[in-house]
Amino acid sequence: MHAISGVRGSRGLFLPLLIVVTLAPLSVPAAPAPAALTAEPPPLCSGSYADDFRVLSSQAREFDRQPQSAFSYCVRNTATYECLSYGGDGTVRHDRRTAVLHGTAFAYRKQGPETLLLTNDHVAAWPSVTDPQHTVDGVPAGCKKVSETLALVDDEHDSYGRDDIPVTRVVTDPQLDVAVLKSSADLHVMPWKIGHDAHLRERNVVEVRGFPLGAFRATNAGTVISAHDHDDFGDWDHDDFVIDALLSHGNSGSPVLAVSCATGEYELVGIYHAGYSEGSALNVVVGIDQVRDLMTTLKRTPHPHQGDPLALDASTRHQLRTALDGPGELFFPFGTQLALLRPGQNDSLLFVLFGKDFPQSPEPTLVLEDLAPGADPAFGTLGRIWLGSSKGLVARDRTSLDAEAQAEAARLLDALRADAAASAAYQRARSADTASRQESDALRRMKRALTRTAATRGDLVQTAADLAEHFGPHPDERGLTLADLASRPPGPAPAPAPVATTLK
Repeated sequence: MHAISGVRGSRGLFLPLLIVVTLAPLSVPAAPAPAALTAEPPPLCSGSYADDFRVLSSQAREFDRQPQSAFSYCVRNTATYECLSYGGDGTVRHDRRTAVLHGTAFAYRKQGPETLLLTNDHVAAWPSVTDPQHTVDGVPAGCKKVSETLALVDDEHDSYGRDDIPVTRVVTDPQLDVAVLKSSADLHVMPWKIGHDAHLRERNVVEVRGFPLGAFRATNAGTVISAHDHDDFGDWDHDDFVIDALLSHGNSGSPVLAVSCATGEYELVGIYHAGYSEGSALNVVVGIDQVRDLMTTLKRTPHPHQGDPLALDASTRHQLRTALDGPGELFFPFGTQLALLRPGQNDSLLFVLFGKDFPQSPEPTLVLEDLAPGADPAFGTLGRIWLGSSKGLVARDRTSLDAEAQAEAARLLDALRADAAASAAYQRARSADTASRQESDALRRMKRALTRTAATRGDLVQTAADLAEHFGPHPDERGLTLADLASRPPGPAPAPAPVATTLK
């Protein structure tokens, strides 16, 4: 046998050499089979739920071939909004806008003559009023919902209304993004058990049955890629798990099923509700363990939310006073503008709102005095009111304001109290040692909650500007500075404000 080899020369080149070799016959042992061909296949079930659909029982497969296997339905939610605007002649115009969305609901239980269904809150309920945090496509901010209709339809193209199935809301939970609906129609109900999302593991297979884009009934399969995720976007505050099934708008509210290793049958483990905007196949599912009580009691149990406002009581007031002990003042955002809290005389508080041109124009727009409530457990009592412009601040007796202006001042004070308390709580948490990941996540959620709240204060910022324009210093008045107010004794306790009325 001849073989060709080579050796490296002095200049780094390979020089081929021809070597003649005589080989004696050898007995070569059989090569062992590759390990991949002899190893045992990985188990299809290593926990509560399967990693492969081959575990599915023959009975479950047979049921899926039956007509009654379709227990998911396309939901159409139609809302009408009224939007107010002003015409060129100053008259108020009433404009109505219609919004339509499609999602998925699935029947899970019979209750007497009615059928109960599950879906998402964002499918079942439009926002009552549009604002930066609760938007509706095609509807501007500040519009009010005047009607809403829910129905089960064939798909988004279904324009024949006579066979639509009306449904109504029973209970909704914005934190979970889950809603229970009911219908008097005899609907096919999901035959599978309610499972436990806490038992899910990565690589478990799942199936999603819904209406992608509202266009047609479809079944999507995927895998659990993360068994736990926390969702605190907007009003949401719940635990999710993440799957890689290819889902679309319209799948919202779809049941997510896993295959039980014990029975080989499907179990409901969650409700699909959202997807990552930058992930083509990263979709989050509300874990069913959190939904059980809502499904059975049909009552919402509110859970503490990191962004919930603190109770406005004597304890919260004490915490605010404590926050002022060191620096003597607390700045915090209020809408797009800056607000300030300072101590006043005799345990009073001064809430200050600066204008949109601060600090170029340092004069406050509004100052509200909050008097200590004494033995009353309430937070405080509205005292004096100062309204400002470039001429300074002037005090306005509450009785000189009309009922609507008094009511608006009270609303502003409540919002300023809440935002100052939330900012003080965030500053306390920020200054503490965040020794754990959970504390760090909680701090991040608090910051996001402050940002979300500030975005909803636009109407109150405008209210403060309107009050200053109508009741601020007259052309011949010279007002006070902010420094003057802290040195003046507080006024007498104000009389109860009359019931607010709308001025004609």
